[in-house]
Amino acid sequence: MVFSSHIFVYYFLPIALLVYYLLPRKAKHFGLTFLSYLFYGWSHPLFVLLMFTSTLIDYTCGRIISSSSSSRNRKLALTVSICSNLSLLGFFKYFNFGISNFNVLLDWLGLPIWESVLQVALPLGISFYTFQSMSYTIDVYRGDGKAIRNFIDFACYVSMFPQLVAGPIIRFSEVDNQLRHRTHTLQKFVRGIAFFAVGMAKKILLANPCGKCADTVFDAGIVNTLDAWYGTLAYAFQIYFDFSGYSDMAIGLGLMLGFTFPKNFNGPYKSESITDFWRTWHISLSSWLRDYLYIPLGGNRRGQSRTYFNLALVMVLGGLWHGASWNFVIWGIIHGGMLALERSYGKTTFYASLPKPVRIVLTFLLILITWVFFRATNLSDALIHLRSMFSSVNVPESTDLIAGILYQPYYLLTMCIAGIIVWSCPQTWEWTQRLTPIRMGVCFILFLISLAVMSTQTYNPFIYFIF
Repeated sequence: MVFSSHIFVYYFLPIALLVYYLLPRKAKHFGLTFLSYLFYGWSHPLFVLLMFTSTLIDYTCGRIISSSSSSRNRKLALTVSICSNLSLLGFFKYFNFGISNFNVLLDWLGLPIWESVLQVALPLGISFYTFQSMSYTIDVYRGDGKAIRNFIDFACYVSMFPQLVAGPIIRFSEVDNQLRHRTHTLQKFVRGIAFFAVGMAKKILLANPCGKCADTVFDAGIVNTLDAWYGTLAYAFQIYFDFSGYSDMAIGLGLMLGFTFPKNFNGPYKSESITDFWRTWHISLSSWLRDYLYIPLGGNRRGQSRTYFNLALVMVLGGLWHGASWNFVIWGIIHGGMLALERSYGKTTFYASLPKPVRIVLTFLLILITWVFFRATNLSDALIHLRSMFSSVNVPESTDLIAGILYQPYYLLTMCIAGIIVWSCPQTWEWTQRLTPIRMGVCFILFLISLAVMSTQTYNPFIYFIF
């Protein structure tokens, strides 16, 4: 089930809100947990058991960490929590990738390949809820949060449907107090509606049309230079409006339920460096990797060489977190290398001689190039697309037909509006802080238009569902 679907907007959401607010305060978490499990298991009911297993392990480990006076037992419980979560994530996300690469190695050595009959399906959102659940035991171990005594409260935290399958990654320390005590106000609810309406408009009115253009180009293979850049720009807009739109809707739903989730995007394409980009793109993931991986590895406290190694390792692992593919590894290596380069020169030295608009343009061009590896099906397709972007290639005459799709007035107008919003408009977080009648009217109109367009669209994916 996705947010931009008829069954969610017209049925699940109204029923969920009605049930949640009719339940007494002590039963709200149970009701929300039940609704979240229903939401998660809608397409694949068996995946609910996997999430429940992860939840039960981390709840038990958290209780041991908080109640045991033995340092050894506390460390053992933390180790069990981390290893179990990483094992589940590793098996379900990387088993097929590992077998495929193992067979490539066997073939290269001239040995018979391993015919595996096991094909592991990827559970939706496993990358998100395992990281979120791990943050609980780590925060309890560090003393950044108190262990939850009630299992239902913890299950509610892990499974909460607004951010369950595509984030943002909500750390336990960020909602610890809200799980115990939170307010339900009209102001929160109204702002939640505004967040949801804006997020829906981003997804339906911008991300989907841009995604259609991107798919047309990337699926064509070899294209001319202009079309290659057009398709890459379309994908950059698609992934931003798709994911930031989903985050807006998740934050909005959280507000409707009384929760305040942290901001997940802050104008990433306005960044003046790759370092700035990772402070403003998918903030919940980048901050998670920083606090739970980069800093424990030593951060920048063990000399320059170790700092560069830590940056590179964290970004490579961040790339693999997104998907089991060498494309994501290369994407992580490029970003890790750029972060290390910027740190080695120092931002003021490396960028000081360039005007701010030039810094923004150069940073965005670098990001565009890396998105090719993110979008292409495999490494070969990525290299073909990059060659189309940077050199003249012999283009099959049949690919000229894609111009009839890409340069339609509707798609050109969508791309222009997307660019204006990216570089000129305020972020949803700031724009919804002061909701005037005019702004609420804009939200209402955008929501109605989104619903109307949604009923006619056949192309409606959520990119981050596959991660």
